[in-house]
Amino acid sequence: MAWTYCITDRGTSEVPILQQIRRVIGAGVDFVQIREKDLPARELYRLALQARAMARGRDTRILINDRLDIALAADLHGVHLAQASLPADAVRSRVSKRGFLIGVSTHNRAEVDKALRQGADYLVFGPVFATPSKRQYGSPVTPSALGEAVRQSNRPVFALGGIDSHNYPDCLRQGAAGIAGIRLFRRPEPGLNSLVSAISSRRAPPSD
Repeated sequence: MAWTYCITDRGTSEVPILQQIRRVIGAGVDFVQIREKDLPARELYRLALQARAMARGRDTRILINDRLDIALAADLHGVHLAQASLPADAVRSRVSKRGFLIGVSTHNRAEVDKALRQGADYLVFGPVFATPSKRQYGSPVTPSALGEAVRQSNRPVFALGGIDSHNYPDCLRQGAAGIAGIRLFRRPEPGLNSLVSAISSRRAPPSD
């Protein structure tokens, strides 16, 4: 079974963010990462509370970028860190909540090694394929580099970047524990439900 990991971006979404979060939770995604970096703290906290309420009673885990304070205040399942964030071990030292997840974005072998040494629970690795949102990181890392990161890691590795309904099997064949994406999970129902189900069961992608 592979995991599905939806990252929010209300700036490019065609529907309101709460509608999108409700949609992906209803489709059964395993993780929702709230990535609304420009929202003021109070609005971000309110969004986190609403997302957590939507996930209550379901298997979906709600994470948030960087904001450990909001993650704890809203009783979220974890926090996701970028390379410019606090180290994972520094965050862990301030958390007593059992099962709290700390993930780290990585783009090369050195970053994978550092995240593992600092105690990350999972890694997001990419961009595997070309994607507008990851141009700042240069050329795609390629599926083979993803495979190397998977073999290097003793923690789950999610593939991210330019992944669509046709190429995600390439990432799973490299050993990725799951598929992360922004645009990938924006499709309307019932296509979204079919996609999540196909990834979760590692089936061939549904036809568009």
